[in-house]
Amino acid sequence: MEHHHKPGLRVRLRITAARRRAWLSAGLRSTCRKPPRRDPSDSVHKVARREIGGGHRRPPRPAAPSSSSFSCPEKFGNFQLQEEYDTYDDEVHFLVQLPFLWTRTKIIEIVAAKDVIFALAQSGLCAAFNRTTNKRICYLNISPDEVIRSLFYNKNNESLITVSVYESDRFSSLKCRTTPIEYIRRGQLNDGFPLFETESLKYPGFVEFDDVNGKVLTFSAQDSTYKVFDLKNYNFLYSICDKNIQEIKISPGIMLVIYQKTNCYVPLTILSIEDGTPLKTFSQLLHRNRKVDFIEQFNEKLLVKQDKENLQIIDVRNSDLIEVSKTEFMTPSAFIFLYENNLFLTFCNRTVAAWNFRGELVTSFEDHVLWHPNCNTNNIYITADQDLIISYCKVSKQATNCVDTEAGEISSMGSINMSNIFTGKCVAKISPSDPTLTIAPRKRGDKSRSTIHSTVSEALEDITALFYDEDRNEIYTGNSKGLVHVWSN
Repeated sequence: MEHHHKPGLRVRLRITAARRRAWLSAGLRSTCRKPPRRDPSDSVHKVARREIGGGHRRPPRPAAPSSSSFSCPEKFGNFQLQEEYDTYDDEVHFLVQLPFLWTRTKIIEIVAAKDVIFALAQSGLCAAFNRTTNKRICYLNISPDEVIRSLFYNKNNESLITVSVYESDRFSSLKCRTTPIEYIRRGQLNDGFPLFETESLKYPGFVEFDDVNGKVLTFSAQDSTYKVFDLKNYNFLYSICDKNIQEIKISPGIMLVIYQKTNCYVPLTILSIEDGTPLKTFSQLLHRNRKVDFIEQFNEKLLVKQDKENLQIIDVRNSDLIEVSKTEFMTPSAFIFLYENNLFLTFCNRTVAAWNFRGELVTSFEDHVLWHPNCNTNNIYITADQDLIISYCKVSKQATNCVDTEAGEISSMGSINMSNIFTGKCVAKISPSDPTLTIAPRKRGDKSRSTIHSTVSEALEDITALFYDEDRNEIYTGNSKGLVHVWSN
């Protein structure tokens, strides 16, 4: 059994004790990397105004094309392969005691902050690299039996949170630890400290980090208790204890509490995320004997989709209903909500589409066929202005001769595509068919460069994780061999 919700494009990340997880029942759910510029309490006010019968409704802000420089092809012009880092080396055997951590596995997550790049392998081994010296700083597995499940960068205090399990308790409980980036840069991992020590995070318990509201949500299955903490200082705020709760979904300023459904309806409650105050309680009618694909909250909009039924978009303030035909909107494997632009992205069968909350298809993407059929936010990046999506994609057959004759698809090489979210146009790409794409030449006397053993084509093979550092204008990719590559101009 797997729990719901991701990263998290890194901002909302839920991890359960059973396995690393950040998806919805329908697949992955994530918010954007940057919190909305407007006050998150705006959603609370919208719902509350309706409850007391006052206030005027403002139309949603139209999704106008952005003028951000991130959409400019020049931003990604002349990208070259700059560096190569290896997560595995001979020292691994001396630093960790679990044999399966010695085995070379694929990179599943990359996080970068303050010129430090963190690469997490599927085995649970996590390495930190200094982008200035291009040397490995350390492994973040401070205990010999520690298996790291996921990473979260807390920009509020410039620290990295690791979520781990340990052999000493048979990998049954999640343990969280925070370490300032500056301490990691100096290799002082023992100066970090544990978080949420009072919580029992055994499966199906979880911890979820929500950067949009600056909150942490934990669930203890032992006593069916949800707790909310402040992400800035980790102070406990309030708890919710109810065995009838099936799921909690977070939106700016509010939480949607979903209770166990009956045959024909599901009880719902909207809470203020700041103090847990109930703002609205209502029931949503369902088609009898139809599986619920998803129930999602986006500000004042409720999205409900059942198997073989139309998508319903309900305004919880006044019960206005919009339906989108099941033939037009198929249940996606993943969502990404773009709070800045009142849009949401859907991922279905390797394709990406942008929708608004009037149920209209806003953007279909050209030349953006995702490499991985099961989308996750570790190999997709949305820029802070939410105008650009960067993904690891399939290369068209016309672009290269490396074709799998049976499937008619590229056998192992893909491209890194940058596409405008408003137009769907591919504005730039790092492609193996680009004759100008090379390994960046070394400057004479520069001893800070890493040794690159891969060719450019090999570096574009089977990419399993992707991160874009907007401050440095660099793309970091990890592959199935446990290698990390740096692309920049």
